Amino acid sequence: MTWSNTMRWGGAALLLTATALLAYATPRTETGQLLGLLGLATLGYGLLLRGQVSLRAGLVLAVVLRLLWLPARPALSDDFHRFRWDGVLVAAGQSPFQHRPDEFQPGGGKVVAPPSLTRQLYQQLNSPHYYSVYPPVCQAVFGLGAALYPASETGFLLVLRAVLCLAELGTAVLLLRLLRHWQWPPERALWYLLHPMVVVEMVGNLHFEAVLIAGVLLALWLLVTRRLVGAATALGVAVATKLLPLLVLPLLLRRLGWVRALLVGLSLLLAVVALFLPFASLELAQNIGRSLDLYFHSFEFNASFYYLLRQLGYWLTGYNQIARIGTALAMLAGVGTLVFAWAERRPTLSTLPHATLLVLTGYYLLATTVHPWYLAPLVALSCFTGWRYPAVWAALAALSYATYRTPAYHEDLRLTALEYAGVAVAMWLDYRNHRPAAPRATLPIDPLG
Repeated sequence: MTWSNTMRWGGAALLLTATALLAYATPRTETGQLLGLLGLATLGYGLLLRGQVSLRAGLVLAVVLRLLWLPARPALSDDFHRFRWDGVLVAAGQSPFQHRPDEFQPGGGKVVAPPSLTRQLYQQLNSPHYYSVYPPVCQAVFGLGAALYPASETGFLLVLRAVLCLAELGTAVLLLRLLRHWQWPPERALWYLLHPMVVVEMVGNLHFEAVLIAGVLLALWLLVTRRLVGAATALGVAVATKLLPLLVLPLLLRRLGWVRALLVGLSLLLAVVALFLPFASLELAQNIGRSLDLYFHSFEFNASFYYLLRQLGYWLTGYNQIARIGTALAMLAGVGTLVFAWAERRPTLSTLPHATLLVLTGYYLLATTVHPWYLAPLVALSCFTGWRYPAVWAALAALSYATYRTPAYHEDLRLTALEYAGVAVAMWLDYRNHRPAAPRATLPIDPLG
């Protein structure tokens, strides 16, 4: 057996074994075991890529890794309890954006709760005093799961996993089509499809970045094939899954021109309005605004520049200045995106993934909250650029799980510093050794740029 074969078989064995143990034998409070298994899975991932695993074998392995999770109960995230709570409301014809879970409890208000909203489910929620933050595409899937399995947590989870597996299948197809369109090696799709964090967080922990990524890639494919309205609709689905893709819009203006950009913008607006329409109420915008306010002004987790500024605020004023710092950083991210879009050299559709990757990187470096699954879109976009730092960042973000080792969550800032030091080194090495070149050619020639 050659050394390459040894790396491939060894990498596959490590990745499969570690994934199975993460799915069925690793609570998130067991920090040493959790980080050790994620480290072994990442080692297996590196060996597979280093051993130049074939595309076919890599795709088969990617499918097996996801199917491993099908009957598993998420152990590394408890967000699925809120998914189920919202789904029960949707299935009962109620809007999850109108009332907080605590309003359904005795003494919490006069809201009548559907029978499936049990006291036991309420006690498992990690955010009972907040309005739902999950946009309508997520809510539709939650509602489907609750409608099909109103009394079964296992059935509900299976429905969500099936939808996310379909989204990941779509992502695989779109990655391969786009890579071939721009004449990049199709094996680069495995950078995303085999990444342990992607497998664990998307299908394993049921995070809907999987749908967002599929929507963004579909929009990109439809753009390069001149189907502008379809592209806008796909992007609208991504926005109605998570608002993040709105940051892409400034990058389209110079690529499409004013007329076509206006067509895309109006079509996207119509798609988003249509998706939010079933939940329309006087409280919708107000409560979504409250959720966004909490995100930017109250929540903090695994941040980089924000933590440095927070410490400076403590030194200068004696208390946490998140309200001011969070607003300032959000505004800086928005202005930075506009400036980048205006100053970008030779903006074409072939460079759009690279530009989007840089914009999202800037956004997350300035964010107050960066959960590991937030980084999955960066890993997907890196397949088109040659940059490796997104894969490194996603792997190192696993260190943030040490926060959950005790019931009173405590973030170890030494681990956060280690994570971002590693990210900085990876970025520097990318800049030095792997500067992304524009695609060598497109077949057919990129019609819009």
